[in-house]
Amino acid sequence: MSPLELLADQANLAIWGVMSAFLRVGAMMAVLPGLGERSIPMRVKLGLAIAFAVVVDAAIQDNRAAPPSVMVMIQEPFVGLLLGLSLRMFVFALQTAGTIAAQSTSLSQLLGAAGSDPMPALGHVLTLSGLTFLMITGFHVKAAQFLILSYHLFPFGTWPDPSWVGQWGTALTSRAFSIAFQLAAPFCLISLIYNLALGAINKAMPQLMVAFIGAPFITLSALALLALVAGPAIWHWTGLVDGFLANPLRPR
Repeated sequence: MSPLELLADQANLAIWGVMSAFLRVGAMMAVLPGLGERSIPMRVKLGLAIAFAVVVDAAIQDNRAAPPSVMVMIQEPFVGLLLGLSLRMFVFALQTAGTIAAQSTSLSQLLGAAGSDPMPALGHVLTLSGLTFLMITGFHVKAAQFLILSYHLFPFGTWPDPSWVGQWGTALTSRAFSIAFQLAAPFCLISLIYNLALGAINKAMPQLMVAFIGAPFITLSALALLALVAGPAIWHWTGLVDGFLANPLRPR
């Protein structure tokens, strides 16, 4: 074999290596928190996916044994989409927490359709804050490590076990709702206290228009409570995301 033919073979192997990593990375990038948001231009996403594919390819060369085939081109995007959705569940938890908090404190209609994802204002605040804090704590590096780890969880060119994927997805969904209720618990508590107090006042003084007093009070209380608990809540949420990235097999 001539040096030119040898160089061509090595170039083909290198191109296939990056492309095989891109199949998984590109599907994951479509729904990845922060980097895969709809507000980010598609060209930026494509550039990020290629950059991630180059980094991942350099780390998984020993774990890639399956030859290029049509089946591999179907399996790898499926695995990437599965990984991306597992991380997107944490964003859904923030959005659900904001919805629960807004419904509990009568703020569900304030700027409810201001963004690409219709949700109450509290949901926008929590989601944007969470994604911002996640990105400034080095999420791009953690995402690359998560992709490299995924080749041990889901080997290249093999289908994940459907029964295990179902159990894993159910556990992630349950965990997402649990996180949402944990983050929204202070707002639910203040709503309970507010309604009990409002009922007692209305019972003692039926002629008093308690709604004129209660509505501004619950709105101001909700905003003050948001200022107090938003920071610790986002810190706790980011820690849960980091824990999942380090050990995705135990979402609970």
